[in-house]
Amino acid sequence: MSRTLLQKVWDLHTVRRLPTGQTQLFIGLHLIHEVTTPKAFDMLRSRGIGVAFPERTFATTDHIIPTLDQARPFADPLAEAMLSALEGNCREFGIPLWNLDSERQGIVHVIGPELGLTQPGMTIACGDSHTSTHGALGAVAFGIGTSQVRDVLASQSLAMSPLKVRRISVDGELAAGVFAKDVVLEIIHRLGVKGGVGHAYEYGGSVVDGMSIDERLTVCNMSIEGGARVGYVNPDETTFDYLRGRPFAPEGEAFDRAVSWWRSMASDPGADYDDVVAIDGAEIEPRVTWGINPGQSVGVSQRIPAAGSNGGVAEALEFMGLAGGDPIRGTKIDVAFVGSCTNSRLSDLREAARIAKGQRVARHVKALVVPGSVAVRAAAEAEGLDQVFREAGFEWRGAGCSMCLAMNPDRLEGRQVCASSSNRNFKGRQGSPTGRTLLMSPAMVAAAALAGEVTDVRTVL
Repeated sequence: MSRTLLQKVWDLHTVRRLPTGQTQLFIGLHLIHEVTTPKAFDMLRSRGIGVAFPERTFATTDHIIPTLDQARPFADPLAEAMLSALEGNCREFGIPLWNLDSERQGIVHVIGPELGLTQPGMTIACGDSHTSTHGALGAVAFGIGTSQVRDVLASQSLAMSPLKVRRISVDGELAAGVFAKDVVLEIIHRLGVKGGVGHAYEYGGSVVDGMSIDERLTVCNMSIEGGARVGYVNPDETTFDYLRGRPFAPEGEAFDRAVSWWRSMASDPGADYDDVVAIDGAEIEPRVTWGINPGQSVGVSQRIPAAGSNGGVAEALEFMGLAGGDPIRGTKIDVAFVGSCTNSRLSDLREAARIAKGQRVARHVKALVVPGSVAVRAAAEAEGLDQVFREAGFEWRGAGCSMCLAMNPDRLEGRQVCASSSNRNFKGRQGSPTGRTLLMSPAMVAAAALAGEVTDVRTVL
């Protein structure tokens, strides 16, 4: 019987069927960070339980760390307490930690693939909603909560409900200035922020097949924003070439054997899907969110929808201070942010630098670039990208989650409007309860930073 990748991975990792109808699923890789772990470890201690497979858990620090002044102790006592707890817990339970002094430190969803920890056919869990990112390499990856972090630490397994599989095929050819971020924003706009509930999204078609791993990571990262529990791309030669030589990838003949097995995990021809969606990539243009969830976006040449179009539009327009029927292009911004687990990899920084080179950030705009890992930062500096950004008026920061969320010093103030390459535009997401976020690709963020307003990157290119 022809099966999807999800079905193959699920079956291989099934420990048993539970009376609830759920599956006890073995988790091959557990990634942790400083935010969702302190209470999980405390719950283990309260029950006298240890970590079942410490060699399958890896820790980094990313959410709460400052990207400017990283001297300890941190100015924020809560951030210092969280990092101190992670350090102590990792020492106590024998878990590797890539801290601020490590060349491997970075955003958890950047360093997993970067180090070769993320591999096809794996089940991966992390106490972070954007764990779906790792599906770009053919893994089945879940975001989990603190109590589930406890469960994985204690048993290396989770109780999971079975998922349907929706195949999303993007074919054709993307126009210049259209990036992976635009593709996934288009998908979420079409299917809705709840369209994927109960589903895994399998991304394919000629556009996705032609994407680099960095681009696939961007698409899979935002699967959760469309309501999907999992997002993945079938492993192929692009996947194998990416993994070759990574620190935690197999070596020599073991790598060749792994490739043979990884290839077998891809969905079979003729696999049965619960739903199939087809999208013409040629119809996609650079997209910008105008509202308060990632599904509320328009093409950069389009107009903001009128309030009467559905119930959520009026609330979003009121919060954003925008008028239905106005063009999104020309919307003024105050802050520009290139970074986050969605778009902080080397290729993302290259695209933003290509726009910024030889230009200057608008006087009224604060612009910052935050690499996703120490390794990304080093590679960007080796190419001189940091100098390009600095000369254009961008701030060049250390690796971390930064302005994606309000858990570190990088925050919006008051009613500021931010052009952001991150993944969420919820109310208060970037630190100010009245701050406003416009999601777009890194290249679009750079173009907006230079113009001081939303602009069409295609005209810059």
